[in-house]
Amino acid sequence: MIEQEKTEHCHQEQPEKERKSHHSDKMKSNLVSRLNRIEGQIRGVKAMIEKDTYCDDVLNQIAAAQSALNSVGKLLLEGHMKSCVMERIQAGESEVIDELLVTVNKLMK
Repeated sequence: MIEQEKTEHCHQEQPEKERKSHHSDKMKSNLVSRLNRIEGQIRGVKAMIEKDTYCDDVLNQIAAAQSALNSVGKLLLEGHMKSCVMERIQAGESEVIDELLVTVNKLMK
């Protein structure tokens, strides 16, 4: 379950302001830790290629990194839907559904 630290909103009443998320410190820490591991995996893949590592081994590491990145995306999507999307629908901003569909289509490519 996604924790919320404050009662901030994902969207702003004034369109000129940048939209921000409102993840808890625990969630941010979790996401950053996962991304740091993924960053290490990517550096490892690069090193494997530089060392002429067998292609199948490199491809398996790429698959692992993609899977890890997909997991981060799923966590963010869940939090987004349970907080930002819900708030915007409750505020009468039904266009958020179209925005979400575009995002989900990009994630599923």
